[in-house]
Amino acid sequence: MTGVELLGMAAGACTTLAFVPQVVKVLRTKDVAAISLPMYGIFALGVALWFAYGLAIGSLPIIVYNLVTFVLAAVILVCTLRYR
Repeated sequence: MTGVELLGMAAGACTTLAFVPQVVKVLRTKDVAAISLPMYGIFALGVALWFAYGLAIGSLPIIVYNLVTFVLAAVILVCTLRYR
């Protein structure tokens, strides 16, 4: 793995892990009143597109972290639809 890929992995880890506290809070409290459904929907679509881009160019950091971020965003979306 090159230095640039390591940089990408570190950046991806930071931005992806930033979503974990939100997911944990929503799962624990079931409080989704402050969650913007359109924002998370658009965000999830954007992350899915980044994932597809990562596949197209063969970039492991983009593939891995956008897949994980998509799953986290999907959890928020499902919870928002379920608990509203």
